Amino acid sequence: MNRHPDQISPATKADGESPFGLTNAELAVMPTVYRDDLLAGQVVLISGGSSGIGKATAFLAARLGAEVVICGRTADKLDIVRDSIASATGRQIMTVPMSIREPEAVEAMFDAVWGRFGKLDCVVNNAGGQFPQDAIDFSRKGWLAVIDLNLNGSWWMMQEAAKRWQDKGQQGGIINIVANVERGMPQAAHSCAARAGVIYLSKTLATEWAPHNIRVNCIAPGTIETEGFAIYPPEALARFHEANPMKRLGNGWDVAEGVVYLTAGSGNFVTGEVITIDGGMAQWGVVWPGGMPDYFKVPGGA
Repeated sequence: MNRHPDQISPATKADGESPFGLTNAELAVMPTVYRDDLLAGQVVLISGGSSGIGKATAFLAARLGAEVVICGRTADKLDIVRDSIASATGRQIMTVPMSIREPEAVEAMFDAVWGRFGKLDCVVNNAGGQFPQDAIDFSRKGWLAVIDLNLNGSWWMMQEAAKRWQDKGQQGGIINIVANVERGMPQAAHSCAARAGVIYLSKTLATEWAPHNIRVNCIAPGTIETEGFAIYPPEALARFHEANPMKRLGNGWDVAEGVVYLTAGSGNFVTGEVITIDGGMAQWGVVWPGGMPDYFKVPGGA
C-alpha cells in the first residue's frame, strides 16, 4: 500500500473519501504484525482522529482490542470514523468534538475520558497542521495559528494527562507525532519551529515525569500520503517520493504500527526518544511542500 505518486487517483474515490490516503474500508482489513488482543484493556486517546495518521491509529488500536477515544474539530467526520470502526470491529469508540488549542476544552475532554473509563493509558498527540509558504511571506496570524496548534495544543494535552496520572497514581504514555526537523523544513518553517519545540519539550518531560511512571516519546513521519496532501500544489506532490532513498510514499498504517510499538509492552523501556518513520528521508532529501524553487533545480534538469 506504499504508493508512488503516479498511483494516486486524480479524482475523488467512489465512496466519497479523499483521493489521498487509505480509505476506511482499507483500514478495516490492512494486515498487521500485531496479535488481535495486544491492546486489550488499554484506553488510547488520539487527537486529530478523523483523518490521516490519527484515523489509521484509531482503526489499528480498536482492531487490537483497545478502548479508543478520538477528538477533532468536526463532529461529522468523527462520527464517520466511529461508525466505520464499529462496522469493522464491533467496538464502540468515544468521540469528542473539540479543538486542542482551547485548554478548557482539553481539560473537559480528559474529565470525560476518566469519567467513562476511570483511566487513560496512552495519549497520541496527532492533531496538527500547517500550510506551505515561504517564511518571509508568513502573516502574523498564520504564524501564530500554526504555533498555537502544533506546540501549545500538544502541551495542553500532555500537561492535562500528566496531572491526572500524577493525582491518581496511574502510569501513562504520551506519543507526539512530529516531523523531521534536523535539516530544517523549507516552506514550512512555522511547523518546523513548533515540532522542534515539541521534540525537546518531550525529551525534557521524559526526565521530569519519569518518577510518575509517565513515558514521553515522539514519532517523526516522512512523506506520508494522507488526506492532507490536498493542500499541496501538483508540482510539489509530483516530487514528494523523491525526498527519500526508497523513492515512494508511506501511509498512515506505517506510522500507526509504530505508535502501537510504543503503546504496547514493547515500548515499556522507551522514553525521551524520536522514532523516525520516513523511508530514509532524514539523510536524503528535502520535501519542498510548496514546489522546489528554480534556484535549487539542476540546470537543464528536473
